[in-house]
Amino acid sequence: MGDVTELFIAMIFIGAVAFAPLGYFIYKFTQKDGKPFGETEPHGDSPSLVNDLAEKVIAFVKKQLNKSKPSS
Repeated sequence: MGDVTELFIAMIFIGAVAFAPLGYFIYKFTQKDGKPFGETEPHGDSPSLVNDLAEKVIAFVKKQLNKSKPSS
């Protein structure tokens, strides 16, 4: 009978650990008027070094591809 009790406790513990992130998200979501991470800006409104660098790389690659194409 002790094996069943130990297994039950282990399964409860595993379930609690597995669903803890979901519980935390729900807790945060209900805190600030349905915004789980506070005030966030929509994508693209704030300047980003990574986005700027990616745009420069894409423009450079496009320029290099256009130079290597033979004109018809």
